[in-house]
Amino acid sequence: MDSIISSISNLVWSNIFIGLCLSVGLYFSIRTGFLQVTYVKEMLALLFKKKKGSEGISSFQAFALAISGRVGTGNIIGVATAIFYGGPGAVFWMWAIAILGSASAFVEAALGQVYKQREGTEFRGGPAYYIEKGLGIKWYAILFAVVTIISAGLLLPGVQANAIASSVNNAFEVPVHYTGMVVVFLLVLIIFGGVKRLGTVAEFVVPFMAGSYVLLTLTIIGINFQHIPAVFGLIFSSALSFDATFGGIIGMAIAWGVKRGIYSNEAGQGTAPHVAAAADVDHPAQQGLVQAFSVYVDTLFICTSTALMIIFSGMYNVTAVDDAGNPTEMIVENAPGLEYSGFTQAAVSHHFPGFGDAFIAIALFFFAFTTIMAYFYYADTNVSYLVKNGRLKTIVQWVLKLAFLSAVYFGTVRTADTAWAIGDIGVGLMAWANLIALLLLSGVAMKVWKDYIKKRKQGIKSPAFNPKELGIKNADFWEDKNQDRKSPGNGGL
Repeated sequence: MDSIISSISNLVWSNIFIGLCLSVGLYFSIRTGFLQVTYVKEMLALLFKKKKGSEGISSFQAFALAISGRVGTGNIIGVATAIFYGGPGAVFWMWAIAILGSASAFVEAALGQVYKQREGTEFRGGPAYYIEKGLGIKWYAILFAVVTIISAGLLLPGVQANAIASSVNNAFEVPVHYTGMVVVFLLVLIIFGGVKRLGTVAEFVVPFMAGSYVLLTLTIIGINFQHIPAVFGLIFSSALSFDATFGGIIGMAIAWGVKRGIYSNEAGQGTAPHVAAAADVDHPAQQGLVQAFSVYVDTLFICTSTALMIIFSGMYNVTAVDDAGNPTEMIVENAPGLEYSGFTQAAVSHHFPGFGDAFIAIALFFFAFTTIMAYFYYADTNVSYLVKNGRLKTIVQWVLKLAFLSAVYFGTVRTADTAWAIGDIGVGLMAWANLIALLLLSGVAMKVWKDYIKKRKQGIKSPAFNPKELGIKNADFWEDKNQDRKSPGNGGL
């Protein structure tokens, strides 16, 4: 079974797919004038803008919930995996996919906003919604929804749960099944509270966990300040095949850098649009910019911090693999017997003896737990898309909750390699479907972006969005919102 899972994962993550991820990011970067560089100031301003009404969640809550999905195991163990299979050069390709992918993140989040719909006092949206309403291809939308429910509801939670259980076991010798039961219990308290409770938890937990982790990494980077030029030199030379030691695995550096970069920051994967759609904003481009910035926080800040800690300490190994992707011989063996799942804990312990295992276990718990929360929201949103009947929806949502909690517990008792392979399949399937949809809807996304730029240049601080002005059809929420504005008794115009 493990061999079959690994083969499917390698098939999904073919060189064609890796090329598609990089190409789509580059395409949208060019089309938007590299907004990820030119509009950083705007991103920060929008991030902390307060929500006006009682509906939906704020931009910061949507950002925090998206970060909770992006910042997880990929930032700690995912980075270590990339270095183990691709060498230090893989870090460069993680940066590349983050910078290019932030443009893809803008597009998918903006589209999620354009085609969202209201459900009570909450908003629902995501790729399934914009595929149906924007492309008019119902079967494609249903396919994405089914893939997302399977991936986010069953395949992806196990990676995060496995990382929590293994790190807690390493640090405190707690049996993995006990950790699994605790995680499941805490999830029960949260996932039955809806998106607003998820947003509230993420709003408080994410800044705390990310801030604590980055503070520690900055301390270690400060201790090794004199080695920074050499480490960055190693990363660049390894990535561009200038280093003799790693020159033979340049293909693996690209493949694993892109794979783990997308797994970590989720740009183009199709997950973040679900929470982006839940935000209450005046214009879709506003949430698109906020989500583009979240990619930076994930990869350029947190993943880079992890990578530098590992490389500074020298607590890593690098392996060569055969055509099937199986490890063959060590290229670098700085820490004999150390598996990639322990690189980050060993790196912290190298600088702070007796502290690393416990700190990383706690940090990883918060990282992974909030990611699991976000996965549930993604799956639940697609259930809402597929099932319209109220009573039937309630039954299906209960089934999803039970299956989701079972998948979380199951993940804690699986081996790390199997859990990662299953997670990679889930990420890859969603990204395949979503990236194609983004390309097909690029015309709509560019209309939204140009409309926002035009109005901002006219001095409008918070431009209103009117899809009819742009010839965008089926943007029902925004059409109704504009109609309410014009109606007498609602303030008029």
